[in-house]
Amino acid sequence: MNWQTKYEPVIGLEVHAQLLTETKIFCGCRNVYGAPPNTLTCPVCLGMPGTLPVLNRKAVEFAIKMGLATECTIASYTRFARKNYFYPDLPKGYQISQYEEPLCQHGRLKIRCDGVEKYIGITRIHLEEDAGKSIHGENDTLVDFNRCGVPLIEIVSQPEIYSPAEAYAYLTKLKQILEYLEICDCNMEEGSLRCDANISLR
Repeated sequence: MNWQTKYEPVIGLEVHAQLLTETKIFCGCRNVYGAPPNTLTCPVCLGMPGTLPVLNRKAVEFAIKMGLATECTIASYTRFARKNYFYPDLPKGYQISQYEEPLCQHGRLKIRCDGVEKYIGITRIHLEEDAGKSIHGENDTLVDFNRCGVPLIEIVSQPEIYSPAEAYAYLTKLKQILEYLEICDCNMEEGSLRCDANISLR
């Protein structure tokens, strides 16, 4: 008996996609990759006291596009929350994200795997800001805050993926849609498309 007949993997995926807006999600700093470290920052994305974030309209439009492309219900009312954690590259000590009332919910994505079509449920698609980047050297760690505040959508699947092949098919289809909508360049080498996998064995 091999593992495929003895065990069933149950997989849920959380995909972060950086949005191709001209500026960051809550400030006017440019949203580009590869600039010299710490040159694309301002008091807002560095979380200085007294600053006031202003939401990027284009980021909201891009998130809604992805929600419609995956058959989500688009919320008429949504709000942001503070997700507190302490990383050296998170200057505020919290990430502005959406929790209880996300922008898009209850969608689905059709995949084809081994000649069989099936739907994978999408729990939610919500907006949030990216953190900075820690650069680890041999004897020190440097921090680049250019990525702080870059707009992200997080696409959370239902735990309805039951094999590595289905996970591959789901991610491939998701990448195709993001590129077709021209809301993310999906350049994994530059970190604009990232995936966290939640895996259980049954």
